[in-house]
Amino acid sequence: MIVTGSIPAILTVPRPRRERAPRPRIWKGDAVPDVLTIAYLVTAGAVAGIVGTAGGITSLVSYPALLAIGIPPLAANVTSSVALLGSGAGSALRAGPDLSGHGGTLRRWLPGFALASLVGAVVLVVTPGRVFDLLVPFLVAAGSAALLLQPRLERSRGGRPLPPGVVGILGAAVAFYNGYFGADSGILVIALLLATTESVLHRANSLKNVILVIADVAPAVLFALTGTVVWHAVWPLGLGALAGGLIGPSIARRVPASLLRRLIALCGFALAAFLLVSALRVAAA
Repeated sequence: MIVTGSIPAILTVPRPRRERAPRPRIWKGDAVPDVLTIAYLVTAGAVAGIVGTAGGITSLVSYPALLAIGIPPLAANVTSSVALLGSGAGSALRAGPDLSGHGGTLRRWLPGFALASLVGAVVLVVTPGRVFDLLVPFLVAAGSAALLLQPRLERSRGGRPLPPGVVGILGAAVAFYNGYFGADSGILVIALLLATTESVLHRANSLKNVILVIADVAPAVLFALTGTVVWHAVWPLGLGALAGGLIGPSIARRVPASLLRRLIALCGFALAAFLLVSALRVAAA
């Protein structure tokens, strides 16, 4: 028997629509963060302060941490730079024992390094180019490799110092990079100090902490004036970084130099890989 007429009602009843679960809101720095976000930033700042003062790799923690909560790359970069002044201040306060006899070194390095860092910050604010962002991972990887191979390079030079002109060019380049991007600039500074000034890693690390905290003041002021800093993220990240900066030097002094060198270099390579992937994603967007 052939059934004619309307389609059975059971086939015409519309299926209930499945409501999509609301996506969690990502905090973008446009409001006061909630308690969990504050705790997250304080923790990230403390970890960044410890690993940064112990090896110059604060950005390995702070930069991805800010990106993870929705802050855009440029704002994350400058916000991290401003907040991590707390880490530098804490580590500089604990650097006294390692700075004995290096007053002249600081007087020679600080003026030029601070000026070149400021120039790099100005270039970042005026012309934030993608080409340089693609070069950054390779600079970080090169600095990590130089740090890892420094004892071998020192032996190959036979203890001969680098020519002053070469030291000046390298110092200006590292300082410019510190002001422009800053990620992993501590490793580059350590590698440069080990090649030119101080052969003991722990002392070079302490010198780096003092040089960077002073050189970073002017770029931080510039970033603050340009309005690119996410201030709601600065204070929790900075408080954590200050605490980590006070703890970090004590940890670094207890770690054997060879192990510390390998750990710093390994983290530097990891950050270089992260930055390269991030830069390629931005370039492809």
